[in-house]
Amino acid sequence: MHQTGLDESPDQRESTGLIYQRCRWCQTASFRKLLCPVCASSDLEPERSEGYGVVVRSNVVNRYTGVARNESLVRFPEGFVFRCRVVGAAPNLVWVGARVRPVTGTDPEAGEVVFELCDASGRADWF
Repeated sequence: MHQTGLDESPDQRESTGLIYQRCRWCQTASFRKLLCPVCASSDLEPERSEGYGVVVRSNVVNRYTGVARNESLVRFPEGFVFRCRVVGAAPNLVWVGARVRPVTGTDPEAGEVVFELCDASGRADWF
């Protein structure tokens, strides 16, 4: 089974969460890993997160495409950090400390986890 990290069950279309792993040996949380980053155990148990996180680093990237996009490091309350794309605002308007949530309606088979700002203060017509 291909796991994308998004938990979008048919009866919960409004509440999208994340599936992450927790090591059964040292209890370290990680996202999309084959081995625990602390003890290298492969005994990882899937758990569900609500998906809300806080941006700890934000960059505007325009390589490989002609359009600028945002790549951010997001810290989750469960204890892991994940690099993802933040949409819904201009790439330069995503700030450190902003709360983000998973975008509902994304294609889980694409393999990319996309987030949006909880408090979008940016303009939608920035492009």
